[in-house]
Amino acid sequence: MAFSAPVQSQPSADRPAGRPPAICRDCDEQEVPAATCPRCGSRRILRHAELFDLSIAHVDCDAFYASVEKRDRPELAARPVIIGGGRRGVVSTACYIARTRGVHSAMPMFKALALCPDAVVIKPDMAKYVHEGRRIREMMQALTPLVQAQSIDEAVMDLSGTAALHRAPPAVVLARLARQVEREVGVTISIGLAPNRLLAKIAVDRDKPRGFAVIGAAEAAGLLAPEPVTLLPGVGPAMAKRLSSAGFTRLGQLAALDARDAARRFGEEGPGLAARARGEDSRPVRPERDTKSVSTETTFERDIRGLEELETILWNLTEKLCRRLAGKELAAGGVVLKLKTASFALRTRNVRLPHPSLVPEPIFEAARALLAREVDGTAYRLIGIGAQPLADARDADALDLADPDAPRQAKRWQAMEKLREKFGAGAVVKGRSLK
Repeated sequence: MAFSAPVQSQPSADRPAGRPPAICRDCDEQEVPAATCPRCGSRRILRHAELFDLSIAHVDCDAFYASVEKRDRPELAARPVIIGGGRRGVVSTACYIARTRGVHSAMPMFKALALCPDAVVIKPDMAKYVHEGRRIREMMQALTPLVQAQSIDEAVMDLSGTAALHRAPPAVVLARLARQVEREVGVTISIGLAPNRLLAKIAVDRDKPRGFAVIGAAEAAGLLAPEPVTLLPGVGPAMAKRLSSAGFTRLGQLAALDARDAARRFGEEGPGLAARARGEDSRPVRPERDTKSVSTETTFERDIRGLEELETILWNLTEKLCRRLAGKELAAGGVVLKLKTASFALRTRNVRLPHPSLVPEPIFEAARALLAREVDGTAYRLIGIGAQPLADARDADALDLADPDAPRQAKRWQAMEKLREKFGAGAVVKGRSLK
């Protein structure tokens, strides 16, 4: 089962039976009979029937890069801020003021500036953002060892069994964390609390910025039923179109399918899709997923300038990278290309993948596009490829239906790897490996 029935919280002496538990997010008061906290006067009251029974949280910093810059430049507090490059670049992050104008991540800068011409544009300072992200991560790890990073500014926490240690249920501990981050780091976070990772992710996206949303086990299926299928992570435009053509536009329609019918309609990924539509998710929170990247590289015996020769080496490195990812039960959420020139100058380029993958073809194609832009007559002595950010292997390829060929590519790669394990590394090779 993805989650069991919650253990019902016992009403305190001050809370009548039938009234759901509540906390004040600003002072931890747990008996709040009205919309205003009787202790501190705050109206940020969190109330839910399962509030004290849930322990899986998704924590996401609000417009993190832009928030850090506004913290350091208070005069920008009321200004729209965009983090990104020149007019030919793309938006990395936009503050919420800019988002109200239609600006969003990955939008071309020229479009963003057309929508928000008065925006203050700031080039990313990744070293600063990584430093602040680590500070927040350390605060999370002080509360539980079960913290799984999703990116610089996002993580999942499992606070099961920590109530005795902290002398408070997870909901109260998380409210304290939010205040600590604001006080010590100067940015805000949003929190989703639920019985599992999927629902926690959905919850955090329902209340941003500076939000705290709860989805309980008892309400999950009913709450999800009227939502569009695109609410589920991994269901992009192509998959949504496929589902719509089969008559499925709402999660409740998918949730009604049993495993056999779901497999008949949508293949081997169908049962998992239907289960997620019901809010089911058995993935544990694994702290070892805090690995920042997985990579491989090689230094040449002689400097290389030609694209075709570099591509052949890049392909072999990509296969090696995918084996390392599989060994760690990880997938690539993005690709990093590393090049070192004959004069030892380092070039790194990166791109996000549309969907996580651990098979060579989509990773190689993304890296090859980066490489083609760097082959300009420069002589290179080293090439490397890495996966960053990382994702769970179970979220890769088989569930990525935006590319109809992705499941077939995954099966081909798995079959080739099995043959290599049995007959040796040279038993099966791709043609491009022999160039």
